[in-house]
Amino acid sequence: MTATAPRMTLVLGGARSGKSRYAEALIEAGPGPWRYLATAQAWDDEMRTRIALHRERRPEGWITQDVSTDLAQAVAAAHGPVLVDCLTLWLTNLMLAESALPAAVDALRDACAAARGPLVLVSNEVGLGIVPDNALARRFRDEAGRLHQRLAQQADRVVFMVAGLPMTVKPSPDNPGAPA
Repeated sequence: MTATAPRMTLVLGGARSGKSRYAEALIEAGPGPWRYLATAQAWDDEMRTRIALHRERRPEGWITQDVSTDLAQAVAAAHGPVLVDCLTLWLTNLMLAESALPAAVDALRDACAAARGPLVLVSNEVGLGIVPDNALARRFRDEAGRLHQRLAQQADRVVFMVAGLPMTVKPSPDNPGAPA
């Protein structure tokens, strides 16, 4: 890990805000191989296309591991730089599987604390829009907000992406003046 690479970075933003590209660049700034923990599930053709485009844009040196619900175990087992993309898809997978969310979040936090290399977590900020019109969507929004708060508290750095531009919300204590 370089002097400017925090141990754990949380990258938040809306759809198409540049979160994944930014997170990939953070990880690629250090030595590889880089591990990409992908939480998306290909439920339909459109999602399969999105997943393929994400994989195609990454250069050689990335090891992609599909992780729909067992994210804590994958983070704990990983060595070297790790990118998790994305937490809101992981949360969706857990909710659809009717998993115990508090236990899963606690396990993820523990795994992040014990990570053996730089860790970048990507997630969609869904709490900036209108109040959803149904109970499941409101629960998802609330659970995502709670997840983000807990991980932001734990993270060394938090970055919010807007229109492809990073805004540092929580600077790294090791290098508070470093660019986002």
